[in-house]
Formats: sequence, C-alpha cells, structure tokens
Amino acid sequence: MRKRIVVGMSGGVDSSVTALLLKQQGYDVIGLFMKNWEDDDNDEYCSSRQDLLDAVSVADTIGVPIEVVNFSKEYKDRVFSYFLREYQAGRTPNPDILCNAEIKFKAFLDHAIALGADTIATGHYAQVREVDGLFQLLKATDAGKDQSYFLHRLNQTQLSRAMFPLGKLLKSEVRRIAEQHGLSNHAKKDSTGICFIGERPFREFLNRYLPTQPGEMCTPEGQSIGKHIGLSFYTLGQRQGLGIGGAKASSGKPWFVAAKDMEHNRLIVVQGHDHPALLSPRVSALGSHWISGAAPLPQHRYAGKTRYRQADAACHFTGLDGERCTLAFEEAQWAVTPGQSVVVYDGEVCLGGAIIEQGHP
Repeated sequence: MRKRIVVGMSGGVDSSVTALLLKQQGYDVIGLFMKNWEDDDNDEYCSSRQDLLDAVSVADTIGVPIEVVNFSKEYKDRVFSYFLREYQAGRTPNPDILCNAEIKFKAFLDHAIALGADTIATGHYAQVREVDGLFQLLKATDAGKDQSYFLHRLNQTQLSRAMFPLGKLLKSEVRRIAEQHGLSNHAKKDSTGICFIGERPFREFLNRYLPTQPGEMCTPEGQSIGKHIGLSFYTLGQRQGLGIGGAKASSGKPWFVAAKDMEHNRLIVVQGHDHPALLSPRVSALGSHWISGAAPLPQHRYAGKTRYRQADAACHFTGLDGERCTLAFEEAQWAVTPGQSVVVYDGEVCLGGAIIEQGHP
C-alpha cells in the first residue's frame, strides 16, 4: 500500500510544489483546499475564489484529486473570536499561530485522517526530525522564508503526522520547479497579512467588529499630543497612522506608540526609534508551550524572537513556572508587544514559546 498524504493546497505556489514533489516521490496524494472565512466572500479584498481556482488548476496539472472543506465555523470559534478578544483587551494577537495549532494541524489533520491519510503536508518552510522517539521542529534552510515561528505551538502528535517538503529548498528553487512543471501559479504573488483580512485596510476591517473609544494621545510625562480613535486600533512600535507630525516637539524625530494605558484610555507615544520606553531587556510571557513536552533548561543560553521578522537574539530564562516564563535578553528588544509570541530556539531547533505579557526595562 502506498502511503497516503493529504496536502493542504491553498492555491499558492508553495503548497502546489509540495503536492507536486510528493506525487513525484510516489505517494498517494490528495489535495485539500480549506475554506476558513466566508463572512464577506464577495468583497473586493477576498481572494478565496481565485485561490480555489488556482488550487484546482494545479491539482489537474499534476494529476491529484482535490476536495474543498469548509472550516469557517471552527475558524470563527477557535481563532477569530480569540483575535477580537485580544484586540479588545489592547493586545496584538498573532492569529496565524493559532490557525496552525487549531485549524491546519487539528481540524484539517482530523479530516485528513478520516480520509485515510497517514500524514499531512503543507507548504510551510520548516523541517521535522525524529530523535530518540521525539519529534523536533527545525528551521528551514531558507532563513528568509523560515516559518517555524508560526508553528511553535505544535505538539508531538501533530509533528509526528506532519511533513514539510519545502524545508530544505530556497523559495527561488520552489518557483523554478513550479515553472518547469507548467504550474499556472508559478509566478503568483505570496499572500501577506492575516488570511481573513487579505489586502484590505486593517483599521477598516477591525472597525466592523470593535467599537471605537477615542481618547488622549500622551507622552510618558502626561503631555497631551493629540487624540487616538481607540486603543484596539494601535500596536506597540507603530509609526504610521498616528496623525501627529514632528512639528509638535522640538526634536523633529518621528513618533512611535510605546504603551497603552487601558485604565485611563490613553495611548502613550514617544519620539525616536531608540527611545528607552521602546526597549525591553526582559520579557514576561504566559501560556508556555514546549514542543518536546518538557520545559527548557533555566540559565542555558538560547536564542529568542519576540516577532517574526527578527534576527535571533541571545537570551536565557530567569523564570520557568508552569505556563509562565520570563526571559532576559543580552540586548534590549524593540517594541515588545503584548499578545505577540516570544519563540525560543536552541540552534536550529525550535523549542516552543509563549504569549508575551509585557516587556520590562
């Protein structure tokens, strides 16, 4: 019996080449297109219809069956409701991380197993390795595309059933393979941002679901600089869209969001990218998840990321208490944002991570 692999096919070039490579390797491949959002399907920003057409076209080209499954209810219950709660609380969540843990490697995995799959595969840039019966999540060869950050909440069961065939490839190689094999989406632009928002203006989208509560925009010293439209609509480190120019202060440096005073509905802003209020040498986090099932070693030197597009930063744990942890970084981290994830690495191995509570001076 050939091993059956169900591939999550999104219509993008990465998942398409994933299916192609597995088919070439002799596996029994089935494509599965996930529909995770349907609230505004006819909206000008929603690309799901075109994505489905692209996925079907590729499946036809490489000769694999494809089916569509609707996970929009699960997505709304498990991901979108959390997304709104976090924004309403003034935090900045990362729904892609939750989508991987709850939809792609839970709802999708369960559906794939029901189809008789031995394994599922996705177009993520990451790698899985088994060592002494434990499954490790590794960074991808293409450092610029590595997506292990978004996969850090997977567990042993999920990783044991996962394949990432692009883990050792460069993105340029993936596009070349797609073109060589006549895949219609070989030059398709990568999707960016949060899947259910697409290319639409973020503030406009959020405004549909969250009320605006205008308030004061202040310096840490309490000087009023302007008005904000609602704390939910800003994130730490934000520079654009504040509506205040350099003319309001003598330095002429740009303004950045440094903190949110939820109690008094005030947005704290500072001038200059390297203002001390934007720098945190220590980070506290909640909801710790460790891929191996065991917590990392305290005092051991690791590398951490407090946001996706960031170089590894040397750090060590100063506290590991159940689901809570605190990390000290050798160099202060910029705009550490509550609700985002701090993800910890030991070399190429992703150990897991936790949701940032706050940064500390």
